[in-house]
Amino acid sequence: MWSKKLFYKVTTSVDFILFSSASPGQDTVSSTGHHSFGPSRRPNVTCEGAELTKQFAPEDQLDDIIERRAQEFNQHQLRMKTNKEILIAKANSPLQYPTSFTVAPQQKSLIPGLALLTQGRSVTTIKRKAYKVSLSVKSGVLSVEDVLDGQQVDGQGQSELSISSSSLTQLNDLLSRVTYTSTIYHVRTSDLGHFSFEDHEAIFPIMIRRPSVPVLYDPGKDINSQVTIITKTFLRYKELNVLIQSIRKFYPNIKIIVADDSLEPEPVSGNNIEHYIMPPAQGWFAGRNLALSQLTTKYLLWVDDDFLFLKETRVESFVEIMEAIPDLDVVGGEVSGDQFYFILEYDEGDEDGGCLKRIKGGFHQPLSGYNGCFLVDGVINYFLARTEAVRRIGFDPFLKRVGHTEFFIDALGKLLVASCKGLSIGHQTHRAQNEYDSYRTQGKLEEKRKLAHHFFKNYLNYIKY
Repeated sequence: MWSKKLFYKVTTSVDFILFSSASPGQDTVSSTGHHSFGPSRRPNVTCEGAELTKQFAPEDQLDDIIERRAQEFNQHQLRMKTNKEILIAKANSPLQYPTSFTVAPQQKSLIPGLALLTQGRSVTTIKRKAYKVSLSVKSGVLSVEDVLDGQQVDGQGQSELSISSSSLTQLNDLLSRVTYTSTIYHVRTSDLGHFSFEDHEAIFPIMIRRPSVPVLYDPGKDINSQVTIITKTFLRYKELNVLIQSIRKFYPNIKIIVADDSLEPEPVSGNNIEHYIMPPAQGWFAGRNLALSQLTTKYLLWVDDDFLFLKETRVESFVEIMEAIPDLDVVGGEVSGDQFYFILEYDEGDEDGGCLKRIKGGFHQPLSGYNGCFLVDGVINYFLARTEAVRRIGFDPFLKRVGHTEFFIDALGKLLVASCKGLSIGHQTHRAQNEYDSYRTQGKLEEKRKLAHHFFKNYLNYIKY
């Protein structure tokens, strides 16, 4: 099994300069006295050749939409902690401390690694009658465990703590027993620990995280218990039945889930098939969400209802890659020899919103160990995915007629995606269906509504498919 681990070893003590991204383009001084530098303000994104999404919002509602959009974006930043402070290390400090550590909310935890070092440091060059260090936090309290009479510890159970001793050994013994307890309940937040000695100060992040319960899927012993095939159908029962017959030729017992929003539903029968009838014409992504909600297996295999399983369609090959690389969330294949994939170029922009471009055929790098596989941002409409990963993203039911890239836009930075040559499926010959085609085709009005949707939902100022 392929895995990659990063190990960090602190070999020297360092100090930190605090950088803040909360005020782009402005230099400020933090409460620690360190300079805080925001990133340079970028010029307004022009995204040449892209659509200006704002122009598709209703003109008579635009001011209100922009105000609501800004409020929602600010809330998003707060929830996701996107305005993170950046700590930059400065050398030559006698303070030793953790670069970061994680605690559960409102639970006492030892702060690992606190110490005052002397070897090779200026602490030894000056004779002192006593050593004194101070610690402070903002969203919690500090204590020293098992303090004995006569040991100088001030501020027990408070946000500011000082420790003094004439013995450096005793001081470090006390530092090894310093605890932190957050005083607020939050499942995902952080605090900063300030640690000082004379004119030296170190700042280290304290990550406050509520431990989460694992959600596991029993893979069983064969492909039938690992993978569920899901599809969405609308007015194409002939194609759907051909697809099912082709699946059963190679996988007689694998579960198939069909979400169906046809105008006049017809029965779909067969072994281990779940057919879910929706209200008529609810749309492409609504059907995907319904099928997704019914999964009980570790993986889903998405197929369109007019695909065709071939002898080269080896679902096991998808699973082998995913099992070998646990970091992967989605692996796409090829349809009738077309290995369609793309990357997304995204610039967050400024207060007006970001710019996003889809680059067809672009990839980030080859997938190590797998010829013909590339790490990308989006794949063709034939892919294997981890159920729990796709559920974190979901499919936006606003998109009724045309939608595929939009799922990968929502998944950008959240899912690791690959595309692999040779994982093949066929495509049935298209036949004209006037009623189906009239629903399937996206009109100009719907296209404008989708672009206006990106303007608000994805905080995009420009987009180019």
